[in-house]
Amino acid sequence: MATLRLLASVLKPFAAGLTRLKVGLRRKRERRSSYLLLAPLLGQTKPRADLPSPPCCVSAHNIQRFQWIGELVPAFGISGSQVKILNSPSEFYGTMKEHIKMAKKRIIMASLYLGTGPLEQELVDCIEETLQRSQEEITICDLRVSVLLDCTRGSRGKKNSRTMLIPLLKKFPNQVRVSLYHTPDLRGILKLLIPERFNETIGLQHIKVYLFDNNVIISGANLSDSYFTNRQDRYVLLHDCQEIADFFDELVSAVSDVSLQLQQNDTANVQPGMVHPFTGSRADFCAAANKRIMAVVNEARSKQQYRNYIMGLAESTSEEELALPSDVGRALRHTDTWIYPIIQMRPFEIRIDEHVTEALMTEAEVNSKMYLTSGYFNLTQAYMNLILGTSADYQILLASPEVNGFFGAKGIAGAIPSAYVYIAKQFYSRVCRSGLQDRIRLHEYFRKGWTFHAKGLWYYLSGSKWPCLTLIGSPNFGYRSVHRDLEAQLAIVTENHKLQQQLQQEQEHLYCLSSEVLTTTFEQPNRYVKLWVKLVTPLIKNFF
Repeated sequence: MATLRLLASVLKPFAAGLTRLKVGLRRKRERRSSYLLLAPLLGQTKPRADLPSPPCCVSAHNIQRFQWIGELVPAFGISGSQVKILNSPSEFYGTMKEHIKMAKKRIIMASLYLGTGPLEQELVDCIEETLQRSQEEITICDLRVSVLLDCTRGSRGKKNSRTMLIPLLKKFPNQVRVSLYHTPDLRGILKLLIPERFNETIGLQHIKVYLFDNNVIISGANLSDSYFTNRQDRYVLLHDCQEIADFFDELVSAVSDVSLQLQQNDTANVQPGMVHPFTGSRADFCAAANKRIMAVVNEARSKQQYRNYIMGLAESTSEEELALPSDVGRALRHTDTWIYPIIQMRPFEIRIDEHVTEALMTEAEVNSKMYLTSGYFNLTQAYMNLILGTSADYQILLASPEVNGFFGAKGIAGAIPSAYVYIAKQFYSRVCRSGLQDRIRLHEYFRKGWTFHAKGLWYYLSGSKWPCLTLIGSPNFGYRSVHRDLEAQLAIVTENHKLQQQLQQEQEHLYCLSSEVLTTTFEQPNRYVKLWVKLVTPLIKNFF
């Protein structure tokens, strides 16, 4: 019945034009529809049994090669003019506040945690003011607020994310929901023994989505003061994209449904009928989470595939002749950018981001370029082997020790920057031993008084001066991102020159503050790694 209702809701807007689609079908035989970029590719050799393969036979500058991603996730066609790259923490913070104040229907925020300083309180106050206004103005009376955070990180300390948000729950109980995801892998004796400061190493809610009505910010940044001031990350704003906003609204809602629900008395309970994440059966919890989350992905993908098919047919005749809805006609006229939301939730056996990233690395051709960055350079063995063994040129940006988020931390955590130096040195040594220094180059980001948290990649086809694809979101390309945490990012594929230039400028803005890593880099005094760090790093590298 649910499937029938879904099909009915999708078909209804197009009913008026279906009788005229025969015209489009006849013309479609005569000329190919460029909008069918989003249809599945057929007859291609697959690099792995469960993964659609990018085509190898298209021309170097043809972005059709990326349409295979739409076999795994929804493919949203939009105009590149709806995409804006934000470049600084202050712009990120200001944009969020501006959109919170203007919100009329929904404010959805998913993050690792919410800080407890003045800037974070100002953000909460903005939400409170908008909620208060919603009770006084009938035009925004349906406003709802949903916040998804990680339970372990959001509960750390006496004053924490929970205490910051409880006043909203008390004042607006019917409009505010706060959900706290708890990994199913932190349970039993492990949960009792691991100190509060380190329990987040087992697994986290790491998705960063900030949604206001039909405007969506996807980022790697958390809701904390340093991310608003001097911690460099990446941020993309999608403006007036209802279908994408609806998807992320439903995705966050699905994760929230399997999470603990924060109560006004600072307790956190599971929803009725849900399996408890750490006292219930792990297998049952993960199975229920997989079913709930993949239902969102699969339903959205089916809906978009049908919509894109109709729009492909419509391209070969006029909007008036087909009587298409105005939003479909507008999309048909202006689509030059495709948004693919990609998720990774290995505890639930959801591995889409891993598969997409591996396929992009595998199929990158000779003379294509990948600019890859991670605030925590700790590549999985699979990613490392692909970078070393495939054909593309790589420019890899990582954090220098001084801009690592753990630099200067007390206790064992203070040694983490040295561990990253050791990991980078081992990788660089492999590059040198393989004679790949011309194809694979490492760069260290440094900016005095700042820390570095940016992650993602920019993909340049052979002979192109601008990137046509970027990955942007929460994954770090490391073991944790692939195996432990909940992650989400966007693959943005575009032929819009202005958006490509934005992406180019973003990449240059980050890389211009870096210096190339050479053999002499690791001979500097601040790159000295103590023996115990070298011995321990292989044992703990899968936890950070």
